[in-house]
Amino acid sequence: MTNLAISQTREWVSAVIVKYNFCPFARKEVENNCIHYTISNTSKIDDAVMDMLEQCTQLDRDPQRETTLLIFDNGFTDFEDFLDLVDLANALLVAQGFEGKYQIANFHPDYVFADSDEDDAANYTNRSPFPTLHLIREASMSAALDEYNEPESIPEHNINLARRKGIDFWQQLLKNCKKPSA
Repeated sequence: MTNLAISQTREWVSAVIVKYNFCPFARKEVENNCIHYTISNTSKIDDAVMDMLEQCTQLDRDPQRETTLLIFDNGFTDFEDFLDLVDLANALLVAQGFEGKYQIANFHPDYVFADSDEDDAANYTNRSPFPTLHLIREASMSAALDEYNEPESIPEHNINLARRKGIDFWQQLLKNCKKPSA
């Protein structure tokens, strides 16, 4: 499952994140092959945050690795459990001295924004094939945002695009990313 989960996540990054420009900075990292994809097979929150901290250490050791997608292919399928993981991961990022160095973005197959309906197509801006923690270098993100015209417009653009395309479109696209041939 490990290679398949990575393959499906790569397909999602290409077919959704890059193609629909949900993250205007992703294309460069994909083209430069600077995204590290890795799997955590755990379903235990303590082990999951240790895996996340290990990936922060790996980012410290490898300056060519711009960002890491930590994919949970066997755990955290319940969105509320995943949010508990995200909260603990963010707390440990601070406690372990990685605050200001890395930040975490998160994605989940059942992602629902706070104060949003479950069937709002805008949720697909953060829906992925697997529960995923995205570790981002803050310095790189800051530099990219400084060069981007009106970065505060990115979320609104994504929400409008997602709603314009509709939930059926995004469901099918996400389903296509999970095909075994992906």
